[in-house]
Amino acid sequence: MFSIEHEFDATVVTLVDEGEKPLQEDVIVNGFEECITVEQYDPRSDRVNRITFSMSQMRDLAAAISLPEGVYSRADGGD
Repeated sequence: MFSIEHEFDATVVTLVDEGEKPLQEDVIVNGFEECITVEQYDPRSDRVNRITFSMSQMRDLAAAISLPEGVYSRADGGD
């Protein structure tokens, strides 16, 4: 299950783990104009872990999902 919310400065997508246990904590993806952040609460450390992607890195990740193993460079040159 997932939800999408549009806030003042970001689009927020929350991914909820469903199915067989053990389940993982929710993953929250924040889409800002200049970057994308991915957050997940870690109950072992009692803190939220955050990863920040530049828009160029996010485009690379989106392209990589459907490609076979290898090393690639996007032709558009990125940001």
